[in-house]
Amino acid sequence: MISPRTEPQGDIKIMPTYPFETVDVFTEQRFGGNPLAVVTDGRGLTTEQMQSISAEFNLSETTFVLPPEDPAHSARVRIFDRVAEMPFAGHPMVGTGYVLAKKGLDRDGVLTFEIPAGVVRVEVERDGAGEVLGARIAAPRTLTTGGDVDAATVAACADLAPDDIIVTSHPPRLASLGLGFVFAETTDAALARARPNVAAFRDALAKYPQVGGGWPLHLYTRETDGVRARMFAPLANLYEDPATGSANTALVALLLSLTDADEIRLKVRQGIEMGRPSELDLLARRTADGIRAEVAGRCVPVLRGEIAI
Repeated sequence: MISPRTEPQGDIKIMPTYPFETVDVFTEQRFGGNPLAVVTDGRGLTTEQMQSISAEFNLSETTFVLPPEDPAHSARVRIFDRVAEMPFAGHPMVGTGYVLAKKGLDRDGVLTFEIPAGVVRVEVERDGAGEVLGARIAAPRTLTTGGDVDAATVAACADLAPDDIIVTSHPPRLASLGLGFVFAETTDAALARARPNVAAFRDALAKYPQVGGGWPLHLYTRETDGVRARMFAPLANLYEDPATGSANTALVALLLSLTDADEIRLKVRQGIEMGRPSELDLLARRTADGIRAEVAGRCVPVLRGEIAI
């Protein structure tokens, strides 16, 4: 654990240091999936310092592990992207769970994280020898939807034609399980050639401000064994994300809401076009308080070091 030191020793001023690890999430191959930085003891860091560290890593997200407010929980975790703190994100929860479980901090294979959106339960996946492989998390909230977006607006954001957007199952729709996204189905060919048009995203935000400042757009196409997806949020300095747990949990919950089924399982491939292939295993089920969803994936360790402040 960190004990920051700032007192001089002779003529040398010792700067406090904070340990970090990076992992690739939703992959079994190093340099695939979605990279995540985990500052394993963030005590003593200010919000501004956490934001600066996250910007320095320049990854989709960076997490900071802190003591829990409720001792029954494993940790309080703060999540930052390049420009802001986030209430919930899927790959940071899976990756942080993996890192802490590797340190033996789980209790009977379970961790619970306090985040702004609620409490996230993390179930650790181990092999027969006890080695940590990955984790499964449950999104902290039930499905909410915030209305539909016209297909032409979505198409413009992705530099596509309006007829590239498939509306037979649902029109483009805002949905959330803690973090909101606009979801739209496309053809396979359209998904492959999609690219974010920043000016169109700004127009979309002005037209549909309820989506939120980053106006995150999650496109997907159906495949024989699941779904392939891409997520763009250029207004949040995220041109494209290689694997988005919070979006895909909301997607599987949204798809369940369109059926009469009690639950559905879905395999999502993402990051293909970026050269960072990712695989996410999704489950959505109907519960007494609404539709809930889970996401699971494997992780691979990459880097370890210290941050000097």
